[in-house]
Amino acid sequence: MQPFLITHTTSSQIQTLTRYDLDIKSNSRSHHTQLCGEERLIVRRGQPFNIILHLTAGSKDFKPGETGLTLIIETGPLPRKESDTKVTFSITDSTVDTDWSASATYDPSGNTLSLSISSSPDAPIGVYSLTLDQNGKKTSLGQFTLLFNAWCPRDAVYMHSETKRQEYVLAQHGQIYRGTHKRIKGTPWNFGQFEAGILDICLKILDENPKFVSDADKDCSARRNPIYVTRVLSAMINSNDDRGVLVGNWGKIEDGTHPGEWIGSGDILHQWAESGPVCYGQCWVFAAVACTVSRALGIPCRVVTNFGSAHDTDANLVIENLYDEDGKRISGGDSIWNFHVWVDSWMTRPDLGQKFDGWQTSDPTPQETSEGVFCCGPASLKAIKEGELTCDAFIGDAVNADVVDLVLLSTGQFVKFSGSTKSVGCFISTKTVGSDDRRDITHQYKYAEGTAESREQNHIKLADNMMVGSDFEVYAILTNNCMEARTCNFLFFARAVSYKGKQGDSCGVASDKVEVPSGEERRLSLKLEYESYGTAITSDRLIQLSAITIDKETIDFNKAEKTIVLDEPDIKIELLGEANINQSVMTKLTLLNPLPEQLQDCSFTVEGVSLTDSKPITAKIGAVGPKQEAKTTIEFIPTSAGPSVLLVNFDSDKLKNIKSFLNVVVKE
Repeated sequence: MQPFLITHTTSSQIQTLTRYDLDIKSNSRSHHTQLCGEERLIVRRGQPFNIILHLTAGSKDFKPGETGLTLIIETGPLPRKESDTKVTFSITDSTVDTDWSASATYDPSGNTLSLSISSSPDAPIGVYSLTLDQNGKKTSLGQFTLLFNAWCPRDAVYMHSETKRQEYVLAQHGQIYRGTHKRIKGTPWNFGQFEAGILDICLKILDENPKFVSDADKDCSARRNPIYVTRVLSAMINSNDDRGVLVGNWGKIEDGTHPGEWIGSGDILHQWAESGPVCYGQCWVFAAVACTVSRALGIPCRVVTNFGSAHDTDANLVIENLYDEDGKRISGGDSIWNFHVWVDSWMTRPDLGQKFDGWQTSDPTPQETSEGVFCCGPASLKAIKEGELTCDAFIGDAVNADVVDLVLLSTGQFVKFSGSTKSVGCFISTKTVGSDDRRDITHQYKYAEGTAESREQNHIKLADNMMVGSDFEVYAILTNNCMEARTCNFLFFARAVSYKGKQGDSCGVASDKVEVPSGEERRLSLKLEYESYGTAITSDRLIQLSAITIDKETIDFNKAEKTIVLDEPDIKIELLGEANINQSVMTKLTLLNPLPEQLQDCSFTVEGVSLTDSKPITAKIGAVGPKQEAKTTIEFIPTSAGPSVLLVNFDSDKLKNIKSFLNVVVKE
């Protein structure tokens, strides 16, 4: 570094700056950014950070407040005072907590000038340059990165609880819930927001968004606002309108990475930074990556799963299922996803009013357009609950729509035969703060449903053990609650279904014409055999069962429906010895193939923060016979001490999306 002069205004004495110290270790600790490493200065807005200037021997009466020193901070390609992307301020005796300011303390014994610089709690986030100016002579003091600050009461993302800040800003792994509301299963995920290179990639996402490309000055200035940043991320995590991160694919996947194979965000983000949109994602992957980027930028964020998630194409808050007179489903625009995953971010809403502060939903999965772009939110949870949404109303529809089943008669007339106000928006789930348990947050999105008496006569009984690969029986039970005997056609269907609710091939059907005396019941059994369902199901392992009774004489139709998720085999994870920092450790992985056929292209992949050097490690093991064990050992070298999580994924041609995890404590 070239030395430069600081001239003291009260004497002719000249002092030379020999070097400066960004004091990264101390600043990182106080700004909760030490997990980002010590290569550069990363701080959170609205909170002071320190820089130390080392001077040549100087005068004991040196007074920083009288030197005429000013600081210039700049961000973005077009720094401007009017946009608050360029700020100039003097070094005074004290800092303030409402705007950019700086104070200095001179230590003649050490010949150091300690600068305390406080950023505005409303400053745009991003990479800043810092320049020292004395009477027109400017010298660079390097760069720093400024993030949102959940620890600062004046910041829009301020969160009062320290345990919640630890969870929603600092936690690098979590659980994402999937399955059906009757069988909810947590899937481990590595967010890894502090892994090497991730913050730079997150800032690159902001710089590649179309709003920055069209007006960089306006975009950089708007980055002060977490509402704006969250909406940009909602659009940029998917690639539909831009060079966003992930390409969605809900069909047959013959290239790229199957969405069920991902176990962390880091690999996805690195691939995007190197070569553009990554193939492929589905809702939980979009949400997980959005959570990583939000937390990296300092916005508190959680991943949320809505079970029974309505996709209401005509926005009338009603999901209409159409059937013909023989009980066959007629395809329509409305659908109900078995589950759908999005994110909630924490911030104030000055644009809506204080009562709408708090959690805000946004959905990066490209479902619907908003203002012409595939993005959604942020929408206040309190507004969703009160039905006060003015835009992106389909978030409210997803949790509040009613379901109506209609039969289209040969006369062209529609007859309603069943419905529900409870099957949509149930068991809304997120990870509990400080543990891997599930927390039900349905009450934050909606009021409790009424307890209207059900008029359904059918219900479906499941087998106790429904492991994928096995054969099992399910039963539809018809009860006659009428005062007289009834005769009707009794139909029982089984079809593969995706988590989006899209029906696939038939897995079996049973039918009978039954007479049921008053108060009695009849059973109809259906055997589900792997030979039939094995080729029909998707990697979600979901089968939809529908029991329908039809009495054409009285035009009376009745339906019961249940979606089952087949059990999956467990992955046994065993550490062979203690995990010590910078020392190799082996993990043994075992999975029993439950299928009556051979698995091809089998592999195990492991990944963990500070365990696998920010990269997934894959061991390919080839073919595994029916009812045989897939097993391997994988070596990794932990790079830092403390608690971490080792995530494991098993993949093959016929058995995908099998995940597990092991908590690991790395010793010094």
